[in-house]
Amino acid sequence: MAAEKATALVLRTTDYSESSRIATLWTRELGKVRVLAKGGRRLRSTFESALDLLTVASIVLLRKSSGSLDLLVEARVVERFPRLTRDLKALYAAYYVAELLGDWTQENDPHPKLFDEALDALRTFGSPEVPTAARLLRFETVLLRELGYAPQTERCAVCRQTIPQASEQAFSAAAGGFVCPKCRNGRRGLVTVSRSAWQALRLLEGAEAEDAWKRIEPAEQKELRGLFNHYISYLLGRRPRTMLYLGE
Repeated sequence: MAAEKATALVLRTTDYSESSRIATLWTRELGKVRVLAKGGRRLRSTFESALDLLTVASIVLLRKSSGSLDLLVEARVVERFPRLTRDLKALYAAYYVAELLGDWTQENDPHPKLFDEALDALRTFGSPEVPTAARLLRFETVLLRELGYAPQTERCAVCRQTIPQASEQAFSAAAGGFVCPKCRNGRRGLVTVSRSAWQALRLLEGAEAEDAWKRIEPAEQKELRGLFNHYISYLLGRRPRTMLYLGE
């Protein structure tokens, strides 16, 4: 078994035995991996505090056969996010990021852009200059795009015709995006979104507009929070546990 190196974000840990732990890690190079850290529960473990939740670590692991846990042989702290301990909203947002990455991504399916986006979001949460709620919306937009669930915003998700400008737009989670006036008739489970919030979402989706979230107004943030809560819960088939603390 050849050793592999990666940069990892700790998403979850579970006690395995009196001395060992199992950790779920989101890595830039390998995607999500589940590892066994032998001795990881000892006070003077070789991993020290590198397996603390939401810690970025430089790791070395031995890959095992499919279905088996990889063996973690080294982990050193690279980065922590101290602002999260001083801002409750930022901490909840970070827990939510970890839950989505842990529960929604596939093992051994790397998404470097999503890894970079997650770390940038964690660095930003709690900053007095920027709203955590808006920054989280940008993360979710990138997550949906990277995993193939980006909602249709410019063309009707049903008939693919251009969606006309209107004071309100209708979103269908089942269809995977916004629907035109013709296709929304008789369709259940629609979420009504104002024109300004619809335009803000289109701006968020722009790959080149990475800081677009900074220009989203509080009222638009609230609308889009409700929309993302609805859409992500639909796609997952359940409501994420930490979503409760994000508001509507």
